[in-house]
Order: sequence, then C-alpha cells, then structure tokens
Amino acid sequence: MKLTDLLYLKSGRILMTGNPRRIARIILNEWARQGWKILAEGVPFQIEGEVFIGDPFKNPGFDVYLILNPLSRTGQEKERLHQWLTLNQDKLVVLYEHRYVGDSITRYAIKNFIDYLLAYRRETVDTERVNLYRLENGKVVESARLIRRR
Repeated sequence: MKLTDLLYLKSGRILMTGNPRRIARIILNEWARQGWKILAEGVPFQIEGEVFIGDPFKNPGFDVYLILNPLSRTGQEKERLHQWLTLNQDKLVVLYEHRYVGDSITRYAIKNFIDYLLAYRRETVDTERVNLYRLENGKVVESARLIRRR
C-alpha cells in the first residue's frame, strides 16, 4: 500500500489525523484538477481549483467531501456523521482531524465507518512519519509506514 493509492480512489472514507496539511492539500488539489466537485465544511489550507464551502449533510451531489474534526464532535453530532457516512459510501469523503490518532483508532466508533486512516506525526525538526492503514469492518487489514527526512 502506497500513499499514491489514495489519489486514485473513486470512493471511500479517509480519516487524516495529526493535521497533515501538506498531504491533504496534494490529494485534494489532484482531485480538483481531475474536475471533481469538492464541498468542504471549512478549508484549513489552500486548495487550488474550485471548492465549495457548506454543510455536507445538507448538500448532496458532490464528488468529494471534506469534513473537519470528526473526533472532536459531541455525541449527537458523531451519530449524525456516522449515519451520513453509511449513506454516502459511494462518495469520496476526507475526514480531517487536527489531533493525532494512530494505533488508538480502535477506541473510536468511527473505525467502523472509514476505509483508510492516514496518521501524520512530526517526530523531530527534520523527520516526519506517516502511518497509512487500510481498514475493513473496523479492523486494520493492511498498513504501511512512511518516513520523510530532510
């Protein structure tokens, strides 16, 4: 499994944790270049191309959805998100979380609703680590670790 595999997805739910701005920007820019319609709750980084801002729960018909901080929501908001994720399995959904969640994803109910977990962590000044997990039915079935040193 490679990070570039995410670029070629046609549908799926990706949880990106640890505030991976650079990686998320690359992926969303590529999808925008391909002409996909993107709806974002908010934009924590600049995206080239056309991006609409709005509530994903009230705006169907987009190819890609960017949802911010799914793990930081209240219980009722999480339940609403989980139902929405179940209904929109044919769409590309990026769940962008500012805080880091890696191996501890098993403690969160959202593990049953995501297909990929990208956990970004800056280790030291010159080292970044990305753990990429593919999940099926809430269980990790494949993983890869990428390390970038400057």
